[in-house]
Amino acid sequence: MHGAGTRGFTYYYPHERRGTAASDQIGILPRLKGNAVHDNWQPYMKYECSHSLCNAHHIRELTGVYEQGGQPWAQQMIGLLLESKQSVEQAKEDGKKRLSAADIHKYENRYRTIIADGMRANPPPSRAQSRVKRGRLKRSKACNLVERLDRLEKQTLRYLHDFRVPFDNNAERDIRMMGVQQKVSGAFRSYEGALAFCQIRSFVSTVRKQGVSVVGAIVAAFEKDLTLKECLQIS
Repeated sequence: MHGAGTRGFTYYYPHERRGTAASDQIGILPRLKGNAVHDNWQPYMKYECSHSLCNAHHIRELTGVYEQGGQPWAQQMIGLLLESKQSVEQAKEDGKKRLSAADIHKYENRYRTIIADGMRANPPPSRAQSRVKRGRLKRSKACNLVERLDRLEKQTLRYLHDFRVPFDNNAERDIRMMGVQQKVSGAFRSYEGALAFCQIRSFVSTVRKQGVSVVGAIVAAFEKDLTLKECLQIS
């Protein structure tokens, strides 16, 4: 089940594949001119739109590193992300279009200092200390996380530079009920049934985001044979 969402629209689509083949067929990411917020699923990265990473995902991973591994840098990074998020929200409430250069510089410097602490706590594995003589050496989850945050700093902190970019992935909320449906009802009996369900849920979710009566839109769609766009225009 694939999902894409903005503040005003939702789209769901079922596909047998999880990666590029599905995204290409859906057609949203190949044509996107704006910014995609996601969980760093690698097939997304091939598309030429700008990318930012969901910090709700990062906070969950950082919480695991701190609670299971007791690594202070992870808790410090959570604090930094939440503090900077609050600063952005306050700036928006004050009518500002961006953070000051000094504030951005401050947060970026703290980010890099915490990353350096994380790197020291999670050095890359050494071939000399490993029994594995060939191939890629396995890294811990904490090591992978801190290296990713270092490598993708720009994508992680994009919300600091551009207030149009959300802190986390809004589509996560859009797909929550789809996940509940799959857990409760199980698999669909046919692809056609899954496609019909996705079309209906896309319609209902979009209508709600637009502040339109769901019942009224459904009635208009059936009685007047209207498209979603036409339903939104008359409601």
